[in-house]
Amino acid sequence: MVLVFAESPKGQVKKAAFEAVTYGAKTAAAMGTSCVALTLGAVDNAAELGKYGASKVYNVADSNLGNFDSQVYTAVIADAAKQLGAEVVIVSHSSTGKSLVGRLAARLDAGSVPGANAVPTVDGGFKVKKGVFSGKAIANVEITSAMKVISLMGNSIPPEATGADAAVEALSVSVPASKVTVKEVKRVEGTVPLPEAELVVSAGRGMKGPENWGIIDALAKELGATTACSRPVADTGWRPHHEHVGQTGVAIRPNLYIAAGISGAIQHLAGVNSSKVIVVINKDPEAPFFKAADYGVCADLFDVVPRLTEAIKAYKNAQ
Repeated sequence: MVLVFAESPKGQVKKAAFEAVTYGAKTAAAMGTSCVALTLGAVDNAAELGKYGASKVYNVADSNLGNFDSQVYTAVIADAAKQLGAEVVIVSHSSTGKSLVGRLAARLDAGSVPGANAVPTVDGGFKVKKGVFSGKAIANVEITSAMKVISLMGNSIPPEATGADAAVEALSVSVPASKVTVKEVKRVEGTVPLPEAELVVSAGRGMKGPENWGIIDALAKELGATTACSRPVADTGWRPHHEHVGQTGVAIRPNLYIAAGISGAIQHLAGVNSSKVIVVINKDPEAPFFKAADYGVCADLFDVVPRLTEAIKAYKNAQ
């Protein structure tokens, strides 16, 4: 059996969970077994996971699971895996999943692959692909242990709704008391989180100041994209730190990444070079980012970005 832990921030399973369940269903099909999903705490739409390949959804409802605690969640997920007889445990490669994958592997005496980006192959051994060296190479990792733990990179496997809602069944698992007291939770509301975003518009020091960011917001609005920035921009306070993408920020894999006024230092490239299409706008023809770009515009961003926004607006109005 393949067990997928489906994250449910604020009691709702969302895109990352649907991706993980789709991945779990494909993994189960390759292994000739079934895929089930696990949710923790109060979840409103857990049954929807059945549409993406979960034959059954298990829920552990306990007041101690209202706020994330990696030690508590690890204990519950590991016990659920043992109780259900799971051979593979899958989590999302989110901040939550990253803090779980190593703990789960240790607790289950399992081999693990963090940041997988393809469905495992099972002919001649259980092998999983993942990016290494900041996405510059691909590793094929073979897991030989009886139990296996995998975290899935966001936007690697598109969610596929091919089934119907699944039955949700309560699962009785001992929930340890948390050693952490959560006094306040602050979340960014109203935008698609960067790890889940399919379209991202980003900008750097070429914007010259925070007062000029309106043209980036306007472009993002027309595209329905999430905004991002380079590290120097976040460090100087022009933009909030949760928008910082790169090796020391958020690593993303959108379908489209537009970078305006970003030179393309290696630390930035490490966090975005898995994007399917990269568009670079920079007036410096020697900017390193052009070497990684699928499309490049060597011109003043203050001229190009508003014209691009208007072109997109005109295209949408003509539909």
